[in-house]
Amino acid sequence: MLVSLLIRYLKPSRWLLVGVLVFQAASALASLYLPSLNAQIIDEGVARGDTEFIWRTGVFMLTISLAQILASIVATYFAARAAMRAGRDIRDDVFERVSAFSEREVTAFGAGSLITRNTNDVQQVQMLAMMAATFLVTAPLLAVGGIVLALSQSLSLSWIIAVAVPVLLVVAFVVIGRMVPLFRSFQRKLDAVNRVMREQLTGIRVIRAFVREPIEQRRFGEANTDIMIVGRKVGSLFVLLFPAVMLILNLTVIAVLWFGGMKVDAGEVQIGTLFAFMQYVMIILSGVMMASFMTMMIPRAAVSAERIGEVLDTTASFTRPADAQHEFPTPGRVEFRDAAFTYPGAEEPVIAGVSFAAERGETVAIVGSTGAGKTTLVSLIPRLFDVTGGAVLVGGVDVRTADLDALWRMIGLVPQRPFLFTGTVASNLRFGREEADDAELWEALEIAQASDFVAQMPGGLDAPIAQGGTNVSGGQRQRLAIARAIIHRPDVLVFDDSFSALDLSTDARLRQALWRELPEVTKIVVAQRISTITDADRIVVLDDGRMVGLGTHDELVETNPTYREIVQSQLAAEVIR
Repeated sequence: MLVSLLIRYLKPSRWLLVGVLVFQAASALASLYLPSLNAQIIDEGVARGDTEFIWRTGVFMLTISLAQILASIVATYFAARAAMRAGRDIRDDVFERVSAFSEREVTAFGAGSLITRNTNDVQQVQMLAMMAATFLVTAPLLAVGGIVLALSQSLSLSWIIAVAVPVLLVVAFVVIGRMVPLFRSFQRKLDAVNRVMREQLTGIRVIRAFVREPIEQRRFGEANTDIMIVGRKVGSLFVLLFPAVMLILNLTVIAVLWFGGMKVDAGEVQIGTLFAFMQYVMIILSGVMMASFMTMMIPRAAVSAERIGEVLDTTASFTRPADAQHEFPTPGRVEFRDAAFTYPGAEEPVIAGVSFAAERGETVAIVGSTGAGKTTLVSLIPRLFDVTGGAVLVGGVDVRTADLDALWRMIGLVPQRPFLFTGTVASNLRFGREEADDAELWEALEIAQASDFVAQMPGGLDAPIAQGGTNVSGGQRQRLAIARAIIHRPDVLVFDDSFSALDLSTDARLRQALWRELPEVTKIVVAQRISTITDADRIVVLDDGRMVGLGTHDELVETNPTYREIVQSQLAAEVIR
């Protein structure tokens, strides 16, 4: 997965990578050439006292060194550009794929995990891409070229290289082999920390209301400790690796000086040759170290690439049909034909055998006890889920064959938990329709019974809204969400228990305004309060996912025991109050 991911996303930057290879090769060749010049200065210039040769060769070495520095800077710049570009493209693709997920996929991955995959995991792959582009040519050239040139200086000392390089590789690969499972565990622990943190920030009001701060602190502390333990193990391996590498490096230098010194004393090797050999040994080991360092990054990047690949390879449970229908012969009509839905892994369907139709301009209410499947049922209309049996038709077209953008333009959804985005009142309302002017926004607010409190907010339409709408009350949040759906100008409005936070008088005024101002819009209303739906054209009664009643309020009170029980329970509650 890691290799295919790098090839796929570095391909658009191939010319930058060619530049990296060229300049890195030039830098590596310069590094290999300098020790031989140094040997010439010692053996020919210093030994003969040729000052002119020393100056001439020294200036040449300085020029090569400056050129090497410049080549390294250019290569690093190109590598960074290519890696950052790849990271940007991966993040774009992951975001696009997640945006196409249904609620089923988002729930399966978890919001915290998806955020981690599109930030930390992409960063790991991006970093490896940069290191690979930087060291891909340099490390092999330094290692292989250093060995060839070292052997050309002295074959009698080559056994030192034959011992040092394998020992260094064995140490590196043993450590790396232990890092792979730790990195995989580290990413899972990071997901857990993000998930706990996100839950605590989102549910801070609930936590404080139930005085759960100490418990939540312990919960976060446990997740934090888990990631610390794994991180400490990874750090311990890093701490072990670098001293081991330095020990091998220093022992190799000592061996070269010890055994090379004896050969110099015996007249078998010149001093310049010995120093050149020692420099080549350092170059060889540095090349191996570069490769080892890059190899150490591979396990974590490989784990991250797997996690990114899981997202990119996941197909949404619903797909956009190739021959999607853009035309809807009966706008505003919603029909359920023996609709059924079963959650993945569930033994029993949540919804089964539901059949009814809502004509254009009608109001159809859906009631039932908690867990009856009301939210699941209305989620099938905008195709948040796909039916597992039967069909759902909007505008006379099966939603599974309709163009999704055209379908969503027909539907205005006010979810059970309305969500507002960071910005202003106006920016949130314009989520429904960007081109809406201020007059249209105020009109929608008037219908949603929200104009009074918005007018009193500092700035009016430009009043700030915090993430999730936490700086407004639950009822205000619901009314702003309703106004946003109205701005959308849909043919079908779906209210998923969207009046629950409103008092009875506001609820009544809002419904009257909706019915009066939007007579041509079909309204599907999920409600808990019977008073909200008594004037509905039809009421669908659900019980344990099955439709057990269909009719007007008066008809159902007379003929349907389940509905009558709901009405009586609410009347009894009113009497008690």
